[in-house]
Amino acid sequence: MNKVMTTPSFKPLYEQIKELLTQSLIAGEWSPGESIPSEMELAVRYNVSQGTVRKAIDALAAENIVVRRQGKGTFVATHNEEQIKLRFLRLTSAEGKKESLENQLLECNRQQVNAEIASLLGLKTGTSVIEIKRLLSFSQRPVIFDHVIVPASPFKGLNASKVQEYNGSLYRMYETLYGIRMIRASERLTAVAATPELAKYLNVKEGFPLLRIERISYTYGDKPMEWRLGLCVTDDHHYTAELE
Repeated sequence: MNKVMTTPSFKPLYEQIKELLTQSLIAGEWSPGESIPSEMELAVRYNVSQGTVRKAIDALAAENIVVRRQGKGTFVATHNEEQIKLRFLRLTSAEGKKESLENQLLECNRQQVNAEIASLLGLKTGTSVIEIKRLLSFSQRPVIFDHVIVPASPFKGLNASKVQEYNGSLYRMYETLYGIRMIRASERLTAVAATPELAKYLNVKEGFPLLRIERISYTYGDKPMEWRLGLCVTDDHHYTAELE
């Protein structure tokens, strides 16, 4: 039986339970898409009240780490679910219409990481990484030049054929093949002008204004696992975010 701390702590009890549940997720006790034990079972396991467990699970659900299903229980969230699969993609049609998304793989190479990206991903400069470049099109119009870097060690064997096999759904591939689920992301947005290379790929004029979105995605334990740069055409698309 896992027990919570008995020594004085500034953390509320439900937060301690949340941390223990997260540790179990990191250890792979419950896989993405799998149900976790009931609140009653977890209350017995951790020797706390069901109310405390419920509050801990509510906190995990608010962070999209688990999903509650009425009458069925609580499940580990997965990028295979339609509503979560494109969770971090915030670019939508200015008219609000649903569009088909297509991915064109441009490059998938292994290389050594530079100092800037190494710092952002918590790696040593020169560590082996995998670099992916893609062109994302909405309804057959190129809209995003996508540049992705992940550490090579956790993604052993990642190559172009695997990216194409998963039809460009990288987070689903990370989760399915490597057991790595992205929990949250932080982004920085700036405006830039299209370089000659970007203008060619995105079918715009050189100097055309683009939205630059730099993202760091984190897995369990708040560990940075992916650097991503999206260069986006926004003349008929916009970035959407919900603030709380």
